[in-house]
Amino acid sequence: RHYGLSNETAWGVCEFRRAARELGVPGPVTIQNSYSLLSRNVDNDLAETLFRENMSLLAYSPLAAGILSGKYMGGAKPEGARFTLFDSLGIRFRKPMVSEAVDAYSTLAKRRGVTLVQLALGYVATRWFLGASIIGATSMAQLEEDIAGALFALDAQTLDEIRQIQLRYPNPAA
Repeated sequence: RHYGLSNETAWGVCEFRRAARELGVPGPVTIQNSYSLLSRNVDNDLAETLFRENMSLLAYSPLAAGILSGKYMGGAKPEGARFTLFDSLGIRFRKPMVSEAVDAYSTLAKRRGVTLVQLALGYVATRWFLGASIIGATSMAQLEEDIAGALFALDAQTLDEIRQIQLRYPNPAA
């Protein structure tokens, strides 16, 4: 049997692995943390920890709680959507820099002829430490779009343009 951690830091992962070695039991094999174009904390010291400890990431919220679906662009408040229903939810995603980054990614997606969902999920799929993306959907149409986006392969030029945007917005929801 295997187990993983959730919302843990690099230090926490190392402590779990150390304790497991001391007890002579298996350590965690994966970590479930938020990861998206807008929330990239894993790219810091946690990525090195995953590499050194031979672990993978289960990336939850790869669409940043739906923000990277584009449905909230321009201040839209779609009926029934989580940020419409719950004002205090996802405060980290409500920063001005997040909207600016989403606009930049949306512009890139349009220029490259892909959807924002394809860009966002395609990016997460390129990360070497990814074990799986945890997508969420409230309709069959969203699920179909998410699955297609998760299977979409980004080309090198698009990935380079993403890196250019990341220089301006390295971790907007941090």
